[in-house]
Amino acid sequence: MLNNTKEILTLKELQELLHIGKNTALRLVQSGEIDAFRVGNQWRVLRESLIRYINRYL
Repeated sequence: MLNNTKEILTLKELQELLHIGKNTALRLVQSGEIDAFRVGNQWRVLRESLIRYINRYL
């Protein structure tokens, strides 16, 4: 599913992949449900973190 996805995703890319809005994506990373880190004032998500999150709910 995510084989052609970059290793590090922006919050916008996370939104597009999960078909969710900005507030939901922000809540997921800020709460730690999806492991993420900040670069300056922007969130970044490792592809592996997204895969772990998806596998938890399948």
